[in-house]
Amino acid sequence: MTKPFLILQLRPEAEAADDEFAAFLKKGGLAADDVHRIRLDLDAIPTDLDLSDYSGVIVGGGPGCVSDAPDEKSPVEKRIESAVLGLMPEITGRDFPFMGCCYGIGVLGHHLGGPVSKERFGEPVGATLCEVTPDGAGDPLLSGLPARFQAFVGHKEALQALPDGAVHLLSSDPCPYQMIRYGRNVYATQFHPEADSDGFELRIRIYRNKGYFPPEDADRLIALCRASDVHMPEIILRNFVERYRTP
Repeated sequence: MTKPFLILQLRPEAEAADDEFAAFLKKGGLAADDVHRIRLDLDAIPTDLDLSDYSGVIVGGGPGCVSDAPDEKSPVEKRIESAVLGLMPEITGRDFPFMGCCYGIGVLGHHLGGPVSKERFGEPVGATLCEVTPDGAGDPLLSGLPARFQAFVGHKEALQALPDGAVHLLSSDPCPYQMIRYGRNVYATQFHPEADSDGFELRIRIYRNKGYFPPEDADRLIALCRASDVHMPEIILRNFVERYRTP
């Protein structure tokens, strides 16, 4: 038996959370027995949780924004954000394997003191072209990926500058900070490495009234996503699992 991966989910919509969880398993090459899943909208992180019991931590996306003012966040969003941020000092201090997807880059950037805001670099729902940076070319999690590939995005906030001590791995024209690394083992992506067109269609339907796009654009965006060839990002998730799976 290997140590499980801890999967923390931030989506309060059950259908979206379940679909994301299934995607993490499928794209990461994981079985249900290989993970410990916590939906933070429903359950707290156990007070006796010991990171040493896990191979790594994977954090999913969600509709919240770390840059929102406190009075703009619901009680559930505040609780979720506090729970994830509460783990970051130990994760970064220990250089513990971490993969933050979408919301995760905001959490990591915020924890490291980097500017996270809606000022620039928000991207509409759809596919974006990511490009491997010179530092990214030698990173083990990007092994097997081409120099440029499509990934699914849809976010209101973004890193405005690279946090101190972080390494820039992937960029895109609309949003320069698509993937970063801190230390040797702490990673975060702006895009969704687990997402395919089916999963993104579901999210478009669920979040059509969450301010990501005009609701009447939902069908057009679904058609665009279905026409996009997005398969490469899942290699990052698989590489993370294979690199850090621990006996």
